[in-house]
Amino acid sequence: MTITQLVENQHEIGDEQQAQPPPPPQEEEEDLSDECKKLLLSLPKERGWRTPHLYWFQNFWCQPKEIQAIISCQKHLQAQDTDIVLSTIPKSGTTWLKALAFAVVQRKRFDTKKNHHLMTSNPHDLVPFLEYKLYANHDQSPDLSRLPQPGLVGTHMPYSALPDSVKESGCRVVYICRNPFDTFVSQWHFLMKVRPKTVAPLSIEEAFDMYCRGVIGFGPYWTHMLGYWKESIERPHKVLFLKYEEMKEEPSLNLRKLAEFLGYPFSLEEEREGVVEEITRLCSFENMKELEVNKSGKAILDFGNENLFRKGEVGDWVNHLTPLMAERLTQVMEEKLGGSGLTFKLFSKDKN
Repeated sequence: MTITQLVENQHEIGDEQQAQPPPPPQEEEEDLSDECKKLLLSLPKERGWRTPHLYWFQNFWCQPKEIQAIISCQKHLQAQDTDIVLSTIPKSGTTWLKALAFAVVQRKRFDTKKNHHLMTSNPHDLVPFLEYKLYANHDQSPDLSRLPQPGLVGTHMPYSALPDSVKESGCRVVYICRNPFDTFVSQWHFLMKVRPKTVAPLSIEEAFDMYCRGVIGFGPYWTHMLGYWKESIERPHKVLFLKYEEMKEEPSLNLRKLAEFLGYPFSLEEEREGVVEEITRLCSFENMKELEVNKSGKAILDFGNENLFRKGEVGDWVNHLTPLMAERLTQVMEEKLGGSGLTFKLFSKDKN
């Protein structure tokens, strides 16, 4: 199956039910194949954030249904040279990147001032997730025929877990990375909103300890970041590495960089007509949050679209982390990212 041959009405993953022993818990078995259930029994596991458990799979932590979807995607997806894969660790600018990329590659089809698809559709509907949408149903092999050209999809998979066809073809991969402090706070707020009542409570202190140990969906976060970071250095034509904080500071500059990398650079005429600024405004956090389509409905699983937009600020972590927590996370970053060349700004300009 190719990305440019996709039916968009794939069955989404169902709600989880209350855990029941023996492992894997009952709600984690729901909609899983016998093969996947057997696999889970062999995998190390830890307490989960949104589900009872996270499993150590292919050197990262993952939820059961995600594991099944990833296996299916790795087995069946045949990426084409024209395809584009947008990757992030959760809550690091995923929705924003999807909106920007869609607006760039489809700008000839839509007017940014009226009747644009982003005004009536959530970015996750326009750029579907591989693991949450396209390959979420193990009973069906996705037919990718309805995605508009170029094939544009999203994922939270680490680079090492991407299907071989993605890594070996000429398709482009874009990664956006956010500083780990704000990423934790954003993940904490989001996951507590969508956490089922059947799953035991998780305090921010417990969650922070898990985060610092790397126990988070698709984590450890430092491994996730470094995988794409190193690939972007070794193959800059293949992987574009963007930083959330830099995009907030200079959105138009980074939009031009994104368009150039994707093979859809802005012409001089478009520059004169203000197309860059129009797309920047259309996809801004402030504008996207106020659109009616993003105040209701569910584009990802059973998560309300309104939960996708909180603050989008740089440096909000200071309102949530204690000095001791900040010190611990700083030490983790220095240990795991030291020497890689990957650094982050922890505050916005007005806080420097």
